[in-house]
Amino acid sequence: MAHVANYSAEKLTADSTGIVRLTDAAHHIEVSICPSIGNIAYDMRVNGKPILMPPDGTLAEWKTKSAQAGIPFLAPWANRMDPDSFWANGKQYFLNPGAVHLRRDANGLAIHGLLLFASAWHIAEVRASDDGAEATSRLEFWRHPEWMAQFPFAHTIQMTHLLSGGVLEVRTSIENHSHDPMPLAIGFHPWFQIPDCPRDEWTVHLAVRDHYALSNKLVPTGEKSPANLPEVISLRGRQIDDVFGGVNSDDEFWVEAKGQRVSVRFGPKFPIAIAYAPETRNVVCFEPMTAITNAFNLAHAGAYHDLPSIAPGAKWTDSFWVRPTGF
Repeated sequence: MAHVANYSAEKLTADSTGIVRLTDAAHHIEVSICPSIGNIAYDMRVNGKPILMPPDGTLAEWKTKSAQAGIPFLAPWANRMDPDSFWANGKQYFLNPGAVHLRRDANGLAIHGLLLFASAWHIAEVRASDDGAEATSRLEFWRHPEWMAQFPFAHTIQMTHLLSGGVLEVRTSIENHSHDPMPLAIGFHPWFQIPDCPRDEWTVHLAVRDHYALSNKLVPTGEKSPANLPEVISLRGRQIDDVFGGVNSDDEFWVEAKGQRVSVRFGPKFPIAIAYAPETRNVVCFEPMTAITNAFNLAHAGAYHDLPSIAPGAKWTDSFWVRPTGF
């Protein structure tokens, strides 16, 4: 355990599962991360109130029957891919479902990449200082043939969760070891909630300028238009499941009710957001994305022109921040 001033960072065992817990005592915030289940920050509490949707059951049960919760990481592609192949650098690559389990949506499309609940993360550093408490984990994608058979770009991912001044920063770095540019269409799928408050009383703000048209399979067509959203949107009787662009990195997404607010700010290399608020669940997702859904294929088709890539031997880094207030 590392403990300095108001901050502590410690490795613990919960339900026979190794976790890391970060604490900001001054702001009464605790964040728990499970490296062996996707390196997911699965619990964030402010004065004991959970602002992330937790896993069902114990960690041991979650490990055997994984379902999304907390702040999952989506890579090497986020959201849906249509069809079971993608284009990169003018070459077509095919997914190999015989080598790895591919998650499918209701339309049979491969969804959320390969690393959602990956156990291959290892802790590189856990520390506390006067500036905050942090945990850094690494995943060496290139060491796993079953993943390389789907996405043949050798790379290493490093993720740091930093709790400082009442704010959680999630910082991700990806280093491309390949000889070719590595296309980048990753993202996160945070599940936020205002506990003990009905969804119909929640309001949200979306820090976006553009809206992408979707097909009946929820895949962008490439067409976009101004979002034209009100500053404050009530969730009463409203479902949101949309892809947005033109994210303003100087603004924040937020959900609020009864003076309690969870705000999320994206770094400039997350220009795309998916907002998801199903009517049947007390959750809202503000999802930072480097590119739109199915970006690899849409870019090749000329329908999307903003797909980023990492040059051979180069490293990509950016963050997003979660700030709870009023709890």
